[in-house]
Amino acid sequence: MFALADYDYALPPERIAQEPARPRDSARLLVVARDRLEDRIVADLPAVLRPDDLLVVNDTRVIPAQLEGTAGGARVGVTLDRPLPDGTWEALARNARRLKPGSVIDFGAITAEVLARAGGTVRLSFSGDPTASATLALPPYIDRAQGPTPADAEDYQTTFARHPGAVAAPTAGMHLTPRLIDALAARGIRLAHVTLHVGAGTFLPIRVDDVRAHRLHAERATLPAETAAAIAATRRAGGRIVAVGTTSLRTLETAARATGEVRPFSGETDLYITPGFDFRAADLLLTNFHLPRTSLMVLVCAFAGRDRIMAAYAHALAAGYRFASYGDATLLERAA
Repeated sequence: MFALADYDYALPPERIAQEPARPRDSARLLVVARDRLEDRIVADLPAVLRPDDLLVVNDTRVIPAQLEGTAGGARVGVTLDRPLPDGTWEALARNARRLKPGSVIDFGAITAEVLARAGGTVRLSFSGDPTASATLALPPYIDRAQGPTPADAEDYQTTFARHPGAVAAPTAGMHLTPRLIDALAARGIRLAHVTLHVGAGTFLPIRVDDVRAHRLHAERATLPAETAAAIAATRRAGGRIVAVGTTSLRTLETAARATGEVRPFSGETDLYITPGFDFRAADLLLTNFHLPRTSLMVLVCAFAGRDRIMAAYAHALAAGYRFASYGDATLLERAA
């Protein structure tokens, strides 16, 4: 249950989506209930869900976060992770072994001094706003030899993107179009918002054999009072809480950890969900198909049960579903 090999499966590279479905709500949807698998499309959600259900979406907005520069004659790639209270940035660096405190990275329009380094993580002080010089940091499995395209700048955001700060998109929310949101509302299904600024660490694979030894980078999250109130009202009405994406799920469960009741929250979370986790907030999870040997694969197995997830993924591979950030979706029912 805790061996990294338990979260592995064979994913042909051609099954990783390189473009989103158009329109986005035409993406396929695999409903993974406790007793069945059901092939649908995302636009069917109003029929799949029930009146009084509540969808909780992440309204973070993706910022440009990828920088390429030189330090001491060597090329260095930097992916911004999160700003720190003193105005510096935590970032992930490629070729980080060439960097040490005091090193200066020249990005052309701006420079950055390395204040500290721990492994591949660096703390940087920039001479200007790094996001003004950066480009979109697409996941490494989306092949863009010439860099992100103008279409990616729109495709790699959700309809709800309001608060800038994410390095990676909360991709499950990409499927929800204005047309679909209207159809959900007409069915009596409401939306509530949280914010989790997805960090660069989301791209990092698990490199330990026991998945419990893996650690997530801290990310900034907010669950406002109106969302906590909407969740409480949904519970009173007998509705279900549907987390739209793993980031929404982690925010909900962070806010519910102390008492089991979702309360307003603002701060950092490094919540890492593994099998045996006591879920207290979400009943359903709308999420994409995740890569093998990743913390997200561990999370969905913890939520819905490893055997059920592996059977669902085998079905999806056989049925031609598209995987990863621009791919199709699953609707997972929480294991009993």
